[in-house]
Amino acid sequence: MKEARIDVSSTEIITKDLSKTYDDTVRAVNNLSLKIPGNTIYALLGPNGAGKTSTISMLTTMTKPTSGSAMVAGYDIVQQADRVRKQIGVTFQEIVLDPDLSGRESLIFHARLYGLEKTERQKRAGELLKLMELEDAADRKTKTYSGGMKRRLELARGLITGPSVLFLDEPTQGLDPQNRTNIWDYIRDLKASNNMTVLLTTHYMEEAEALADRVGIMDKGEIIIEGTPRELVDQMGADNIQITGTGNKDSFEERCKSLKYVQSVNSTNGLIQIGVDSGNRRLVELIELANKSNYSIEDVSVSKPSLDDVFLKYTGRQLRDK
Repeated sequence: MKEARIDVSSTEIITKDLSKTYDDTVRAVNNLSLKIPGNTIYALLGPNGAGKTSTISMLTTMTKPTSGSAMVAGYDIVQQADRVRKQIGVTFQEIVLDPDLSGRESLIFHARLYGLEKTERQKRAGELLKLMELEDAADRKTKTYSGGMKRRLELARGLITGPSVLFLDEPTQGLDPQNRTNIWDYIRDLKASNNMTVLLTTHYMEEAEALADRVGIMDKGEIIIEGTPRELVDQMGADNIQITGTGNKDSFEERCKSLKYVQSVNSTNGLIQIGVDSGNRRLVELIELANKSNYSIEDVSVSKPSLDDVFLKYTGRQLRDK
């Protein structure tokens, strides 16, 4: 009997209080609730150990949740795991390719595991090798491929079954800027041409800003802030002034908060971030205010806010810290 796909009104990924605990002590994911619409690129960001990979492992049916529930492409990840697997494609952080298979063989073998007919798997393999610009290397063993070629082949393998939802766990890890940009172009084109939902994790803020329709920042197993990249950046203020120094920091921060043009003041590990309406125009006044507060400025910089600033505000540490 065919298992029914539940109508989720075009929402391709839904989680409700999804949790994962290891060894009865380590709470990797804590009551995670998400709704990701169809035809959306969603970037899940967070420091190492935040729970991103554990979340993807559950959503792709590789591990079972400790509690809570989730649906992917209209199917329950526990009760209908087989149906979920037929709807998704996955690429992992680590490159997992048989070095003695050619690129074409890797794709055809994967398609065969999913039950695609011979003619169909050969056709799709050829189309994807062309899409990923691997035609010239299609019949070479993958051990001769560069890192960028291997990443493109893994992306092709994730697409060979024609998934409606694609999971990308650190898809451009270890690639040079040119190859990263090329992968971004492929992902954008895939979403546009295939009406595909993409959930990706990344350690590159510029990747999330370039690709994502929505971003969720995760820490300690929970989503702590969510929105479009523009929404998250805009809340930091028009400009971001970063200040370090010595002296009465608390007094300086309190005086800054009272200024009408100051939109936000955040302090992390000795770094003060001040969101203002016009950084260069306000800098002199802030320096004078610091002197009046008995706070000696050692370093100051002005920049437009970015997702890096949002991340630092909500997690209190740089993205690559362990």
